[in-house]
Amino acid sequence: MRYDVSLLKDDDLYLFNEGSHLRLYEKLGAHPLPVDGEDGTLFAVWAPNAQEVFVMGSWSDWDPFRHPLRAKGPSGIWEGWIPGVRQGMPYKYRIVSREGGRQFDKADPFAFHAETPPQTGSVVADLWYDWGDADWLADRRRRPLSERPLSIYEVHLGSWARVAEDGYRSLSYRELAPRFAAHVRSLGFTHVEFLPVMEHPFFGSWGYQLTGFFAPSSRYGTPQDFMFLIDTLHRNGIGVILDWVPSHFTKDGHGLVYFDGTHLYEHADPRQGHHPDWDTYIFNYGRHEVRSFLLSNAHYWLDVFHIDGLRVDAVASMLYLDYSRQQGEWIPNKYGGKENLEAIDFLRRFNTEMYRSFPDVVTIAEESTSWPMVSRPTYVGGLGFGMKWDMGWMHDTLEYTAQDPVYRKYHHNKVTFRMMYAYSENFVLPLSHDEVVHGKSSLLGKMPGDEWQKFANLRTLYAYQYAQPGKKLLFMGSEVGSWREWNHDASVEWDLLQFPRHAGLMRWVQDLNRVYREQPALFEQDFSPYGFLWVDCHDADQSVLSMLRTGKHADDIVLVVCNFTPVPRRDYRIGVPRAGRWTELLNSDAEVYGGSGLGNLGGVDAVDWGSHGQPCSMQLTVPPLGAVFFKAPPAPVVVEVPASARPERTAEAEADAEAGTPSR
Repeated sequence: MRYDVSLLKDDDLYLFNEGSHLRLYEKLGAHPLPVDGEDGTLFAVWAPNAQEVFVMGSWSDWDPFRHPLRAKGPSGIWEGWIPGVRQGMPYKYRIVSREGGRQFDKADPFAFHAETPPQTGSVVADLWYDWGDADWLADRRRRPLSERPLSIYEVHLGSWARVAEDGYRSLSYRELAPRFAAHVRSLGFTHVEFLPVMEHPFFGSWGYQLTGFFAPSSRYGTPQDFMFLIDTLHRNGIGVILDWVPSHFTKDGHGLVYFDGTHLYEHADPRQGHHPDWDTYIFNYGRHEVRSFLLSNAHYWLDVFHIDGLRVDAVASMLYLDYSRQQGEWIPNKYGGKENLEAIDFLRRFNTEMYRSFPDVVTIAEESTSWPMVSRPTYVGGLGFGMKWDMGWMHDTLEYTAQDPVYRKYHHNKVTFRMMYAYSENFVLPLSHDEVVHGKSSLLGKMPGDEWQKFANLRTLYAYQYAQPGKKLLFMGSEVGSWREWNHDASVEWDLLQFPRHAGLMRWVQDLNRVYREQPALFEQDFSPYGFLWVDCHDADQSVLSMLRTGKHADDIVLVVCNFTPVPRRDYRIGVPRAGRWTELLNSDAEVYGGSGLGNLGGVDAVDWGSHGQPCSMQLTVPPLGAVFFKAPPAPVVVEVPASARPERTAEAEADAEAGTPSR
């Protein structure tokens, strides 16, 4: 052992104890480090209430006391360099607590790699990788994501596809990379969002109950294998968003809980530290070192793994002290309120620091309440997120589309209400994994009617999602029209694509994404009220909605009309802002998608006959349980001739003009 080797400087200790260190992953954990020409690994771990700390591993036959670490002053950090320890070797810390000398075997909170569950050790690893995504990163900086098309394909890595010939196992990161990138690219999504990839002991938690916050799950490979997957996606023009879980952590004994014999990362009082919904522990956001841990973790994924965004899970559970608790089961804040002041401060700090370091990424909040200004800057009192999931839209729209079309007119406000608040936040419109599990049925299964009507309903639901202002998210399997609920132990039902209706649905998703990316009107002003206008939101009796989407250029106007009944609407008059030929971009009832083929033969002519408050109008066919998208004709070009370029009028012409005689 050597104790004269350290990566920690005085500034590191100060920032760590202050709660503002962003790069602790470069200092703590296990770092392969040659010293005087000899291979070895430097270990450093925070355990301020430990009496002794040891490192044990495969190199020492797991002897728990052979390699003691030394306390680094009063910082609470223990460190030491062990010769002969190389990459790939598993290890744990043996911690002897001051509290009665109790002993605990713990995984490394800063480990970059872990043993594959059910094994619970950490693994020595480095983070070197030869990236090839420079062009992607450069392009990311050129234009704000708010003004770009953003359609997200949400994925659980372990159940996207499985190898039937090999025990029905999940694909590895490297096996997944080319096949997955090709599929996402063919669908036209701009980004993927992975359910948490960080190491987690229980596969059925989908990654939301973590033990290894800095380790991509070893179920699918090494950190470099995960980097290869990200690099492959970037080279194919696809961004990567990670689900990030700073709201809670698992109770498994080798994890963060009771780490040094005391409640180090979590609150001691169960009214603050225990999460009743998930039987997990809640971070103590008021502790400086815990904030440094979490901030460094977020920074790590954006920095080391080139991640393009973080979707923060369960933000509401962080904001409210009484979340899922009855009276007497929670402790009010210092003002007597239910707001978690430390968590609010942490989230603001998180967003401030991430956007300061990476101004071209996005942070997205999964926040299910009406907490104000979630996606507004911190300097005006907001939480500072770039975007927020519109959970209200998701629930209202799914409740509406689950109704038999006969009754939809009585629930019309379910699909119009969101425009009352649509610009209060920068919204993402999700159709997420949470809506296709736990007895809720698949999206296709939620739709009413016979099989033809179910598919038609689902195509119209997707059309309405893409027509509304806000970015888009669709969970894997929804593109093929899965009949069964999502099962994390099974694969997406790819075999369904042999059937025309399922193949047609996937082609509809492809074409929606294509038109969405091609038409600035559908994305450029998602967060501005100038980007949307109802043509008619009051036709409840016929369950028809019509709307205009507009871009920043005068020619960028798209009309979308949705018919939520199986009755075709022929000669349906729609007011529009411009006369001329409106080109039909998409028709969900086209035969290629599995529809009946009722449409408008490629376009409709609008005439100077006002309707719906617009100067012009046109009569079109709206197919049954269908949606149509039209592109406006170019704006008339008005050429104003400068006075200096106008021909001079002769004296004879002036005399004719005064006499009212036409000029010759």
